[in-house]
Amino acid sequence: MDQPQPTAVAPAAGQTGLAPATQEFLKALGSPTRQRIMMLFSQGAELSVGEVAEHAGISQATASQQLTLLRRGRIVTSRREGKTVYYRADRDGAVSALAELQSYLMTCC
Repeated sequence: MDQPQPTAVAPAAGQTGLAPATQEFLKALGSPTRQRIMMLFSQGAELSVGEVAEHAGISQATASQQLTLLRRGRIVTSRREGKTVYYRADRDGAVSALAELQSYLMTCC
């Protein structure tokens, strides 16, 4: 189920905002629930939706929705094994978004 994610790209000359991929990254960080879920993936943990729901104290439907936003924000990645989807931290995606954000902040501020 790993899907190619857009790469962070520095704004083009004349562009005044962040790349859409980095905007998704910031959106994914904006929720205390998603921040709590992110911490479940520390030290390389790989968890199913059900395990995330159980550990985070939320329903499976809510966990699935939150994981979708985290995947769009390149904070987690997923893989399918049979009928089960497993999630883990997407370090490369987060590093890419942070690099673009840093470049943007150095330019604008």
